[in-house]
Amino acid sequence: MNFTLPGETGYEKLTLDLAKRWGADVIRDSDGTALSKEILEAGYQIYSTICPIREHNPWIRENMNARQQNFLSTAPVTATGDELKIRLLDGFFQDQFSVNDSENALPYWQVYDRTADVPVSDWSYADGVVTIKTTPFRQYTVSFLAWRDWEEISMYNHTTNNWDKEKLMQLNPYAPGCMDYLKGWFVTWCKEHPHSDVVRFTALFYNFAWIWGSDPRNRHLFVDWASYDFTVCPEALDDFAIEYGYRLTAEDFVRQGKYCATHRLPSQKKRDWMEFIGSFVRRATRELVDIIHTAGKKAYVFYDDSWVGMEPYSGKFHEMAFDGIIKCVFSGYEVRLCADVPAPVHEIRFHPYLFPVGLGGAPTFSPGGQPGRDAMGYWVNTRRALLRKKIERCGLGGYLSLTEGYPDFIKAMDQILMEFDKISTLHETGTPAVLKPKIGILHAWGKLRSWTLSGHFHETDNFVLIHVLEALSGLPYDVEFFSFDDEIPEGLDVIINAGEAGTAWSGGACWEDESIVETLTQWVYDGGMFIGIKEPSAIPGYATYLRMAHVLGVDIDNGEKACHGRWKFESENSVSSMYKTRKDVILTDGKARVLSADGDIPTVVVNDFGKGRGIYLADFKYSPAATRDLMNLINFITLAEGVSDNPNVECTVFPGKIIMINNIDAPQAASCRWNEQEYSAQLKPYEMREIEI
Repeated sequence: MNFTLPGETGYEKLTLDLAKRWGADVIRDSDGTALSKEILEAGYQIYSTICPIREHNPWIRENMNARQQNFLSTAPVTATGDELKIRLLDGFFQDQFSVNDSENALPYWQVYDRTADVPVSDWSYADGVVTIKTTPFRQYTVSFLAWRDWEEISMYNHTTNNWDKEKLMQLNPYAPGCMDYLKGWFVTWCKEHPHSDVVRFTALFYNFAWIWGSDPRNRHLFVDWASYDFTVCPEALDDFAIEYGYRLTAEDFVRQGKYCATHRLPSQKKRDWMEFIGSFVRRATRELVDIIHTAGKKAYVFYDDSWVGMEPYSGKFHEMAFDGIIKCVFSGYEVRLCADVPAPVHEIRFHPYLFPVGLGGAPTFSPGGQPGRDAMGYWVNTRRALLRKKIERCGLGGYLSLTEGYPDFIKAMDQILMEFDKISTLHETGTPAVLKPKIGILHAWGKLRSWTLSGHFHETDNFVLIHVLEALSGLPYDVEFFSFDDEIPEGLDVIINAGEAGTAWSGGACWEDESIVETLTQWVYDGGMFIGIKEPSAIPGYATYLRMAHVLGVDIDNGEKACHGRWKFESENSVSSMYKTRKDVILTDGKARVLSADGDIPTVVVNDFGKGRGIYLADFKYSPAATRDLMNLINFITLAEGVSDNPNVECTVFPGKIIMINNIDAPQAASCRWNEQEYSAQLKPYEMREIEI
């Protein structure tokens, strides 16, 4: 079994007993744990966890300018006179931040009149307060550089998991002298850890953006796992200006206080900054990886806490020379996100993580928790995708001692690891069958954001595209991602554009380019299928709100057509899931077929267009039934070979075998046709069944 088990000093017997029970070949440490000599010398390979920016408090205290920084924007304040005072850290969690008012930071500060949305020059600063000459009854903000005094993961563990240890600061690798210090530290570390076979980077240099507030009613003011908002410092900004020929401002990062969230359409300035920081991260990482390789060890990277800069789908990931990549998984799309990264070894870390409380705040390994149930729930989602794409390794993380007293979790892991091993063996027999058609996902980020939006499922749940990706992650199709700047990839049969109006996922201002509308229209007319979900191609200011309305057969009225007539229709009621919308969806010419409606609002529509077809869905939420609806629409209401006749059961065809998986906690009967033969099975709750063909 290619399985990585967390170990823990003081729990040697538990560690070694579970390693034997679960067939582990690797034992690892985790944040806050250590491995004893008994574990280190037990004959297992050893992963050692390192976060390059943590555990350097003594050196940082002597070099306080080596702390990391970011821009913060104060909440808008309304002026009631001709002068306004704004205290900079009001509303922010002050254990996390302090003001950087150094000589090289102040030129990057900006004061904005947010009513007119223009910068203001008449202001002064003293003792944490900015004083502004104002126009009464306008709103003002201050954007300033702040030191981050408490590393976010350390901060989270202290406040959520009651860590009783030193509060960690974080090292800024761009600050003068930091990389020289880090390289020396890595050389020493490798010498002092002869038992470590793999150095597991638990992060690289920059955390995902996580801005905390002072009020517990709104503790997390901003969080984005793919944001570059935490990568700034004056030295980097100055070097950027030299390399790119223009200077970035605070507003380029705070963007009206909304920051540079991944869900927003990326500006060219943001793309330039991402490439600038990415290039630095890859160079700096390669220097550390070379040190590890020289010491005779391998280097793996875990890219959940800090994948900023390394961008696995940038086409440049290989420059860092990692020997493996590790991804924690809650969902199927996260398996696919890991599986296609160009790395020699792919490893997934199962959830729940072995912490008392889960990321959502619910109890896990603590009173009221049901970690066995949670583990099976996550496994059922990830198993779908594992059958589609090979993952070489799996593992757990956290405090192994917490599993004591939770036999349901031990039993669940017995089953999960048995099935993971069986799936690995299946992949060794050959690749699973791929059905037509080939699917393309169109959004502003394109390939760079393959199989993701900007975080875990529970943090992006409100965005429709993540549900589409979760559904597709276990379906037997090839999926390719492309952007509005790309040519339509060769061989696509279906293009999906799914998202909320104005977001990077729907496309926003990208749809102002009439050549994109023209190209896609011709592509559908010549025989392609365009599936639009929620507010696809939406942008105001044109004859139709949806730029592809003529292909989809529907438009969305935001009030401009309140006096216009509506086409009457009869719904065929031929989809199983209930699709609802708050939008006023209207038929464009009455020719489209309405497969489902919410009262007098069409919600699933099929429109023939030339030799091709447009399909509109008002919404999409991942479920077995909704996944089957999507699959039927892709195949246009036909049940393809290699597909189960039961939406709760999915099939994967390997050479000589059909694998049926029951995705719900109830017995299911299912049949599947392959090569004109029918195969049937009665499946227990969550069962995976192998059928010879």
